[in-house]
Amino acid sequence: MASLRFLLPLLCAVTLTLPACAAPEGAKPAHAAKSKAKKAQSGVPYADREDALRFADEVAARDGLPLEWVRSMVGQAQKLPVVARLMEPAPTGTPKNWRVYRSRFIDPVRLGAGVRFWQENREALERAEQQFGVPAEIIVGIVGVETIYGQQMGDFRVLDSLATLAFDFPPNHPRAAERAKYFRGELEAFLTYCNSMRIDPRKPRGSYAGAMGMPQFMPSSLVRWGVDYDGDKRIDLAGSADDVIGSVANYFKGYGWNPGMPTYYPVSFDAAKLDLDALLAPDILPTFSVASMQAKGVVLEGAALEHKGPLALIELQNGGDPPTYVAGTENFYVITRYNWSSYYAMAVIELGREVKEAMPRQGRQSP
Repeated sequence: MASLRFLLPLLCAVTLTLPACAAPEGAKPAHAAKSKAKKAQSGVPYADREDALRFADEVAARDGLPLEWVRSMVGQAQKLPVVARLMEPAPTGTPKNWRVYRSRFIDPVRLGAGVRFWQENREALERAEQQFGVPAEIIVGIVGVETIYGQQMGDFRVLDSLATLAFDFPPNHPRAAERAKYFRGELEAFLTYCNSMRIDPRKPRGSYAGAMGMPQFMPSSLVRWGVDYDGDKRIDLAGSADDVIGSVANYFKGYGWNPGMPTYYPVSFDAAKLDLDALLAPDILPTFSVASMQAKGVVLEGAALEHKGPLALIELQNGGDPPTYVAGTENFYVITRYNWSSYYAMAVIELGREVKEAMPRQGRQSP
């Protein structure tokens, strides 16, 4: 994800980004898999759904869009049962495992693709770091985790995904009403954007959540944070690496990225003073000063002792083994605005770092 909230003047984008899945071992040839996917992605149009057409009427009136055009586009959107199933809550009881999660994203395929992406786009990465203050390795980490640098951007029609989640979000989800409202906002943003850019809404493809391009931006994030970084007077997050790099950097800057600040510090514990419940209560939100964190039993060393901003104790569970802990900074929290998960943020950080270390020495330099 990112990635995202509502419409053009109301956008406060928080990208719900869901990484694309690799094909399972023993998968059918690409053409057969594609044919099967397209068959699975056919559904029932919303043309006869009163709630969907009422939504279309409201969007047209609210945003000054042609009524018949909005009705036609919403009516041609299809309800995809597979999209609704993919949004159902994950089974409970399975312990989280950072090491397993990490292994899904830090692998030879992503590392090799990341090195090529960095080498081919070094100028744009350096320019973005200078302009927005976001390190190249963080941008590289995001694009690698999201889509393996454009290799897996999704093949669902964005119109169908957003409509399905707007009008038929799984009712057994604990936040079904809230999430359905969110996706109605994204569908509205998508239609408004397509109309303003003269794009056929039936053409763009993306993830089952409606995220698009190499960085998997949701429509509202595209509108608010998208940057024409190659100067061709359009924003292309599927085909222009420059636009992708500029847009991701702009996104992080918009959420308060602090240039030069680390994302986290290592920690250990003083068992005699440790108040783990209090330390974990704020979750990933930076809340504690260095002094207050130390008073609750966290041992910080080196540069961490000079940190001026708030910190959060980040817990990464490792299945049945002891968890991994770090002190997350405000920049760690900014990464979670792309996807609300500490595991995701750490995967981005570590993938970017591994790619940087794998780069030829002359390519590691940052401005």
